[in-house]
Amino acid sequence: MRIQVSTQACEAIRPGLDVVANPEVFVAIPRARDDARGPTRRGSNSNPRVSRILVLFAHPALHRSRANAALADAVRSLPGVTFHDLYAAYPHHLVDVPREQALLRAHDVVVWQHPFHWYSAPSLLKEWQDVVLEHGFAYGDDATALRGKRVLSAITAGGPEEAYQAGGYNRFTVRELLVPFEQTARLCGMEYLEPFVAHSVRQLDADALRALAEAYRGRIEALRDDRPEGVAETRAGGAA
Repeated sequence: MRIQVSTQACEAIRPGLDVVANPEVFVAIPRARDDARGPTRRGSNSNPRVSRILVLFAHPALHRSRANAALADAVRSLPGVTFHDLYAAYPHHLVDVPREQALLRAHDVVVWQHPFHWYSAPSLLKEWQDVVLEHGFAYGDDATALRGKRVLSAITAGGPEEAYQAGGYNRFTVRELLVPFEQTARLCGMEYLEPFVAHSVRQLDADALRALAEAYRGRIEALRDDRPEGVAETRAGGAA
């Protein structure tokens, strides 16, 4: 079955949508603001590069997470950022592969934002990786759709930073536990950036939560604006 959606129809339903063609389906995705087109340098006078950022947010119980709610609120309305709540979009875990691949093509930086569940990600993000990053699109001899894009893991952990080391009760650093995410990005030809990690999030008071949200917002803005601090590792949070 072939579904066709015209640009005029999309504008009538929800202004500000682009129609992205796929061999089987036409997918409407949010149109970037004019100041978010990238990554390109405008003009010949060395104006800064601006990148479009796709935040893939995955939390199965957001109502129980003050930290992830604060982080999400800090970036969801930023210019140049598309905030995509996977659990809101796919409550039955039926991921729309053409739509997700169109979103990936339209952005320069992908952020995997999620709690660090069992040293990994919630199940829907894993399902997203399994079905969206398929052979022929994300990897393979002729797969170039994601090549050169950037990936950032933005995670929250209940344990303190000292728990994530050789002598701690988790035995490995967070960076070591994120190696499968790094290799996934590398297989797809993407650059895996140093992560944004928030520790001891259950112990953070209101002031610490605000500081955490500001740090995350700053990291995303730096990535969008191609500033050096956008690629540096960020650790936030307090002790247990």
